Amino acid sequence: MSYSLIFTIAFAAAIVAGLLVKFWLATRQIRHVAQHRGTVPPAFAQTITLAAHQKAADYTIAKARFGLVEMAWSAALLLGWTLLGGLDLLNKLLLGWIGGGMVQQLVLLAAFATIGGLLELPFTLWQTFRLEERFGFNKMTWKLWLADALKSTLLGAVIGLPIAALILWLMGAAGRFWWLWAWGAWMGFNLLLMLIYPTFIAPLFNKFQPLDDPTLKERVTALMKRCGFAAKGLFVMDGSTRSAHANAYFTGFGASKRVVFYDTLLRQLNAGEVEAVLAHELGHFKHRHIVKRLVAMFALSLAGFALLGWVSTQVWFYAGLGVQPNMAAPNSALALLLFMLAVPVFGFFVAPLPAQLSRKHEFEADAYAVAQTSGADLSAALLKLYQDNASTLTPDPVFVKFYYSHPPASERLARMAAPA
Repeated sequence: MSYSLIFTIAFAAAIVAGLLVKFWLATRQIRHVAQHRGTVPPAFAQTITLAAHQKAADYTIAKARFGLVEMAWSAALLLGWTLLGGLDLLNKLLLGWIGGGMVQQLVLLAAFATIGGLLELPFTLWQTFRLEERFGFNKMTWKLWLADALKSTLLGAVIGLPIAALILWLMGAAGRFWWLWAWGAWMGFNLLLMLIYPTFIAPLFNKFQPLDDPTLKERVTALMKRCGFAAKGLFVMDGSTRSAHANAYFTGFGASKRVVFYDTLLRQLNAGEVEAVLAHELGHFKHRHIVKRLVAMFALSLAGFALLGWVSTQVWFYAGLGVQPNMAAPNSALALLLFMLAVPVFGFFVAPLPAQLSRKHEFEADAYAVAQTSGADLSAALLKLYQDNASTLTPDPVFVKFYYSHPPASERLARMAAPA
């Protein structure tokens, strides 16, 4: 049996196994949430109404059912691009039209992204204008959605094509260890994006105003000073123009760090609760979770580029994924695309590991917030956010372990209430 056939079988088996596991997990989640829809958990009976609990259950079930259809479609597209020869056909058409060289490879990347985006567009529109709209979360107009889509496309071309061209050039010109140079370029690019995103990219999509609530500003500033954290500014983002979901986050890198509050968050929480939420985010920095994630991203991307450097020279890699390459000519764009298609298929099975680590980090950030602010305020803020975002209070435990990056509300509140 040839290596290409073995790889084809392994790839197909991984797709089928992954799809079966995803369907099993989703149906568990739907069944578990539906079974507990009729009664608010005793721990929340005094704070969450039955109507709010049922809305969260209905929203969770609707998203899970929509996800089942989306998963099936994504698997069909993956098979179409790979084993059924879609990418091979697209590559040959462009070779016949443009010829070989850097231009053809960049056009192949752009065409793949464009076609893929169009094929997934109906699901994006349905989720935004039907599912989110049904539960009162979507605030985006068609005009705003179209403007965002155009901006994203132009920004992707302006930023994405140059870095893609650089990596493709390195793959062909930097010798045997091109992947090491490409990894360095990719990491530098990501760090640059972190630096420029807050001041140049984010304002293209949202309006950011300095926080003008003097009481809240004083509390937040005192908290950050107490925690030894410096930020360039405190800003309020007009998140309500797109969604009713609330959030707060840190963004930027080095001197460009800033704190951003969604306007929806400030409308829903009082000053003490906002302070507690911010203390939770500061806990991530205090425990160096951001640095640890960056280091993990550096290490994983280095391993990924090294693996790409090897498989890009193997005929079985291309043939096993439905592509017949000309190994005497550059196949860099093909290798990149096939690698990006194949890695998530196999990587899905280790997804619970980073999810578990993320939940551990959330518990640590909660503990830090309770130590720096009021635990009652943090508990109240979490309950409001869970309710306002229609997050279910009764998720399936197995689904949680596989997917959840944040612990369920019951676990977080129980951990906060436990004696130190």
